[in-house]
Amino acid sequence: MNPDAARLWQSPRWALAALLAVLGMLGPFSIDTYIPAFSGIQASIGATPVEMQQTLSAYLFGFAFMNLFHGALSDSFGRRPVVLVGIAVFTLASLGCALSQTIGQLVFFRALQGLSTGAGIVVSRAVIRDMFPPAEAQKVMSQVTIYFGIAPAIAPIVGGFLFVHLGWHSIFWFLVGVGVVLFVANFKLLPETLHATQRQPFRARDLMRGYWQLCSDPRFLLLALASGVPFNGMFLYVLSAPAFLGDHLKLAPTQFFWFFLLTIAGIMGGAWFSGRKAGRVAPKRQIRDGFFIMLLTSLVNVAANALFEPHPLWALWPIAVFAFGWALMVPVVTLLVLDLHPARRGMASSLQAVIGSTANGIVAGAIAPLVMHSPLALALTSLLMMGVGLVAWAWLHRRWPEIGRAAEVA
Repeated sequence: MNPDAARLWQSPRWALAALLAVLGMLGPFSIDTYIPAFSGIQASIGATPVEMQQTLSAYLFGFAFMNLFHGALSDSFGRRPVVLVGIAVFTLASLGCALSQTIGQLVFFRALQGLSTGAGIVVSRAVIRDMFPPAEAQKVMSQVTIYFGIAPAIAPIVGGFLFVHLGWHSIFWFLVGVGVVLFVANFKLLPETLHATQRQPFRARDLMRGYWQLCSDPRFLLLALASGVPFNGMFLYVLSAPAFLGDHLKLAPTQFFWFFLLTIAGIMGGAWFSGRKAGRVAPKRQIRDGFFIMLLTSLVNVAANALFEPHPLWALWPIAVFAFGWALMVPVVTLLVLDLHPARRGMASSLQAVIGSTANGIVAGAIAPLVMHSPLALALTSLLMMGVGLVAWAWLHRRWPEIGRAAEVA
């Protein structure tokens, strides 16, 4: 924690949480805003469904690759410069998407968006731990998740409206505007939270030593799997939204917002409850509760899809409840990851995001196209994604039972 934290940010805690959530909104806006326009983009530029899916996977793999470096760069040069450069590149990439005329151009600029958006998401986690002790950091992390949830709830509504009235290019012009606003806001408000004495040398040998230190630590790898892979249990449905919502549930593009609204309500509710538990409930108990909710919901979802024809009145709710369970446990797991190696918090945040986003990219590029044709296949795959995280946490809990045992007094 930065010893000068109280001086760096004298406004209320929620205000910093809101600023950091604004950084995190780049990711969901980059994905959720253009999903309602999938069919329109496909028809406009003569792309196939598989090629359109690659605009998602290119973004996610770009996000995963650059996340290897965002945190390490912020450990060496500071949090603020990395955030500002990332937003600037995102804005230029969004401009490229808006001007794209072919699927190749769109995939390229989507990859460039992915390379840049991780800066805000990754570095904001390190900023929280720079500024707050553990229990307070969990509360702020939960507040960030709550505010962050507003973006993907609004994004598909905005995207659907822009697509219907102004065409798909307008969606990316909108993202250009978002980038400009975020750059100005963070340039004026975001302090440098990494203390000068905590900066790491930016040399290849030191970077490789840091990466090896983290990647050879089974505790880190298991925690990163426990937080990153279960996310795909609900993200799979986001990636498959055109097929799941349009083909299976027979919803119009302007009705997609119901899915996003319920899912984000689940995330915000779980994050709020996580903040309420901070400092009062042992972290490992909170993680256990989150996994229990996700497991039970996943089993119910599989059974329902096996027995009944999917219908909007019931098919959207299991995803929202699953999101609640994920958001209940993920702030706690993230803080456990950051505290394993305090001198490398930026790098730890990067590698955690790499593991999660690599899984996202695999799901987007390979798994989602294979299972989106069947609601039952989607439900079974969602259960499998959650199961990977559950096994990772169970293994960690058995091997290192002391991790997450104590709750800091609020």
